[in-house]
Amino acid sequence: MDIPSRPAAEQATRVRDLRASDADRERVVAVLGEALADGRLTMAEHGERTTAAYAARTLGELTGLTGDLSPEEAQPILVDDRPVSVVFGRTRRDGRWVVPVKLPLVALFGTVELDLREAVLQRRHIVLDSLVLAGRVRLLVPDGVRVDVTGRTILSPREVRTRPAPDGPTIEVAGTLLFGSVRARAPKRTFRQRVRARLTRD
Repeated sequence: MDIPSRPAAEQATRVRDLRASDADRERVVAVLGEALADGRLTMAEHGERTTAAYAARTLGELTGLTGDLSPEEAQPILVDDRPVSVVFGRTRRDGRWVVPVKLPLVALFGTVELDLREAVLQRRHIVLDSLVLAGRVRLLVPDGVRVDVTGRTILSPREVRTRPAPDGPTIEVAGTLLFGSVRARAPKRTFRQRVRARLTRD
């Protein structure tokens, strides 16, 4: 998970204008290689798009190179600041995606799953403006991230099992939750990671 650095007083950059990383460029180039291999791109098209990918400065420039090659959910980078919503079902965001400063979230008799392990946070404090009615919010956050549930809750249990750092980013679950639930957890550690963490504490 990445957090772009910026002056605190500066307004949030548009999602599409966030700077791309080398890893972002490589993700796009890998998709272009697959498209060349199965005939969706010609050699000339592949060469042109690959050159553009390595020269891209922003996430928006990168997404324009693969938009016609795979559906939205299979894109190497998801640049989407629309609300996350579900009614009587399940929706999920994962992989490399951008989390805006304030993300509207609606779960009506359904489940919203947000995997933040590879996500880009626009700020160190992200607010999930939630409306949950008999629904569920499931968060998977990397080590160092704090999750605070501050919203108005009525018969809505919460379970937060994360490993926050004192100076780490915060995900705030705000809004209204009625007869729903919130669960946030960090990924399970391997045996080696558990031993290393214990030795570090000692």
